[in-house]
Amino acid sequence: MILQALTRHYEDLLADSKLPSFGWNHVKVSYALTIDEQGQLLRAASVRLEEERGNKKVMAPQPMELPAPYKRSVNIKANFLCDNATYFLGYDDKGKPARTRKCFEASKALHERILSEADSAPARALLSFFRHWEPEKTPEHPALQDVLDDIAAGVNLIFQFQGEFVHDDPAVQQAWQSYYNADGDGPAMTCLVTGQHGPVEAIHPSLKGVPGAQSSGAALVSFNAPAFCSYGREQNFNAPTGKYAAFAYTAALNDLLAGREHVFQVGDTTVVCWAEGGDPAYQDALCSFLNTYSEDDLRKKVHALLRGEHIRFNQTLLNPNCPFYILGLAPNAARLSVRFFLPNSFGAFLRNVQAHYDRLEIVKPEFDPFGTLPLWKLLSETVNQNARDKSPSPNMAGAALRSILLDEPYPATLLNNALLRIRAERKVTRGRAAIIKAYYLKRPHPDIEEVLTVSRIPDSKNPYYTLGRLFAVLEAVQSAANPGINATIKDRYFNSASSMPGHIFPVLLNLSQKHLRKLEGGLRVYYEKQIAQLLDVFDDQFPSQPLSLPQQGAFQLGYYHETQARYQKKEDSENA
Repeated sequence: MILQALTRHYEDLLADSKLPSFGWNHVKVSYALTIDEQGQLLRAASVRLEEERGNKKVMAPQPMELPAPYKRSVNIKANFLCDNATYFLGYDDKGKPARTRKCFEASKALHERILSEADSAPARALLSFFRHWEPEKTPEHPALQDVLDDIAAGVNLIFQFQGEFVHDDPAVQQAWQSYYNADGDGPAMTCLVTGQHGPVEAIHPSLKGVPGAQSSGAALVSFNAPAFCSYGREQNFNAPTGKYAAFAYTAALNDLLAGREHVFQVGDTTVVCWAEGGDPAYQDALCSFLNTYSEDDLRKKVHALLRGEHIRFNQTLLNPNCPFYILGLAPNAARLSVRFFLPNSFGAFLRNVQAHYDRLEIVKPEFDPFGTLPLWKLLSETVNQNARDKSPSPNMAGAALRSILLDEPYPATLLNNALLRIRAERKVTRGRAAIIKAYYLKRPHPDIEEVLTVSRIPDSKNPYYTLGRLFAVLEAVQSAANPGINATIKDRYFNSASSMPGHIFPVLLNLSQKHLRKLEGGLRVYYEKQIAQLLDVFDDQFPSQPLSLPQQGAFQLGYYHETQARYQKKEDSENA
């Protein structure tokens, strides 16, 4: 399913001329070797382009559409028309002259094989170059003196003839296409992607752009041990993929990974998405929805899509019924692990994400800049922000994203990690309260179900929620009696009060009487009435057993709601 969807995506992009044709690929090139009709090397000219990196400009290799390079590790395998100095000139600085000579001979043989029937001046000039070039004389060649050290470092080279690149010559292109289409040493099998019968690929092209994977490229389809093989098949013959399909799905995925504005990182999972038809406006819309949903214009567009309407976004008319795909990849040495692959309609994904935002909605502090909590901010609530590594758990992050996109219950690790931070910091933030609320809305529990609201429930009879509200009121009493106090009862008693209230609240109520005596007139009466109203829920008896996790969640929501209600009243009175 993944490979079929990626292959269709390649064909959509190919139809719009956004990806190279079968047998061609985008390769970064640094130098062009100019040759004459006799194949003599005239000069080596840089084709690098100036680009901005940070605050400075640097010369970077130029991407060009060239014959698809082969995947090689330690094996000798020449590429056509674009390769490094080891293969084109028989020269490098690795100190292995015998191997370097073999590389040059392999490149010479490949170009002879492909261009022997090509009837064009560039083809004949290139063949003449390989026939007459003497690798041992490379260091002394006058055309290479200024760039010898640079090209010896392994940069990519191409050939130029009479002001034109050799790979642009129609006869050369036709020769390569014929060779590439017929090339293949795999057994004839039925391709699982296209259903066509023919040679299948033993090794698929590399995929680049997944953080944590090998920079030289990783494989999505790979078998590296006999335990993964069956019926006597080795390597990728266990998942037979034809040459065209292997090229198409890797070209499409490499293009997705290279478009950094549409790639987002969740833990160690790299997430890419695409729409059937290849229009990037769908990707733009989903990425904006996940990261900048507070914008009013975007909010209106999303709600229109959720109603099934077509809306215009970035000059494109979006169809909520358009098939849409989301793929999560994680690094695994030289291979990639698929964390999830989610096919659905574009509108269905938006509905699931909107439902997630609705569950997260909770009263927020006045200073909070987020209209809605983006995923990265939510996950940061599970991490110690004073730690050196502020990254959330990779497995938890990937599971949380999957739950959001599928509208499934959140992973228990999301709740547990948020509760761990509450216990460690004795601080119920907006994000942590939102996690508690959202988690139990998807996993209902009778001890907390009735208090999963946006703001405070003044008349709630839930004992655990009321305990949290009472703790917030007792903290307010202490702060009013001791202005500027450095540490409140929250710093000393919050964790024990939320887990063993029967033991702690009698102590806290005794302390509150001492604090109340320091207050004057109306303020004292106000707090005494609040405390009395909350105590009516318990009939003079607090829960004697340790509270369960859902009960503690109700306590923490009660504390958060009451605290925010107090701050809002204070701000309202100050504004008045």
